[in-house]
Amino acid sequence: MSTVLLVSPDAAFCDAMRGTFNTARQASLKIVAHDVADVGDLDAQGEFSLALIDLDAAQPAQMAALERLIGRIGGRAPAIVLTDSFDPSIMRALMQMRVADFLCKPVKPDEALRATLKLLAARDEAARSDAQITCFIPAAGGVGNTTLAVESAIQLTRRGGERERTCLVDLDFTNEACADFLDLEPRLDLAEVGPRGERLDLQLLEALCSRHKSGLALIASPAQPAQELDIDVDAIMRLLDVVAMRYDHVVIDLPRTWRPWTDAILGASNRIYVVTDMTVPGLRFARRLSDKIAERLDGPTTPQVIVNRFASGVGNGLRASDVEKALNGSYAGSVGNNYGLVREAIDRGLALEEVRPSNNVSADLARILFSEAAPTSWKSRAIDFFSRF
Repeated sequence: MSTVLLVSPDAAFCDAMRGTFNTARQASLKIVAHDVADVGDLDAQGEFSLALIDLDAAQPAQMAALERLIGRIGGRAPAIVLTDSFDPSIMRALMQMRVADFLCKPVKPDEALRATLKLLAARDEAARSDAQITCFIPAAGGVGNTTLAVESAIQLTRRGGERERTCLVDLDFTNEACADFLDLEPRLDLAEVGPRGERLDLQLLEALCSRHKSGLALIASPAQPAQELDIDVDAIMRLLDVVAMRYDHVVIDLPRTWRPWTDAILGASNRIYVVTDMTVPGLRFARRLSDKIAERLDGPTTPQVIVNRFASGVGNGLRASDVEKALNGSYAGSVGNNYGLVREAIDRGLALEEVRPSNNVSADLARILFSEAAPTSWKSRAIDFFSRF
């Protein structure tokens, strides 16, 4: 059973909350009957799973006290704020403090209980999450980044069977290539999840997912070409947090253009593949890009380069040894050239193996994907990455 800590000077509200929580089997209530500004170190209250904090957000002293308490709690327990003063500036302040939720008073005890149990359930689901995150980022346009991301997601779906779940996330909002490749309707409405992702939970995520007949889930938005998109880093990270709660494998198709959230996603990923084609300029830029990513992240994940449409000795005369030398240790492997097969699969909205079983593209990609297992989860990678800032 989880312990919920209630901080409130309102004796009648505390009594009503105690009676309501006595009927709940999932959580017990511990009460600190003081004004938030008079509360010292919450560590003296022992272990608790969530804090309910009742305050007047219009009072600067109480907001300052809340910020101190949230800082002392750190990441070990979420907080729900109950307040009768609410406006956009207060909402921004609460978000900046990383408050998990807020309720406007008067709050019925059963409403507070429902919000508490919902947050505890999401926290438990996140604790069980061990999602493996694989990112694909193109070194140039037209190198087949989306093709490899889609095929990788389908292979992970089939390899895992019913036990494991896979989600493909398309973060190139200027087009809907992943949805087009899979012949699916993109359902992600960025306005629906809120400017900072605060509305997104597991239930809403299900409504925003498209489903392929293979079992693969797709998160993609309708194309928004020729638009300057202002998407908050927190909204993207919240989206991936919730996806990682729900799925065992997450494959991300990143856009070529560097966005404000690109560093955060790459820094919290298990595997990063830079995709290029078999040209001298493509190989050189892929190596520079992978080196720059490694330099920016300064972490344990080393970006690897996949050379797509590999054809040794054709056209430019490049050999496998030339490719490995050019990439200088960042070579993940190559995927053979089979443009006709890929084009047919895309046009028909089918997986490559549905068009031609045992094809060279699928086989080559499988050797790269399953040659080694990614050792750490999205959650631990994200915590490690953000702890450095």
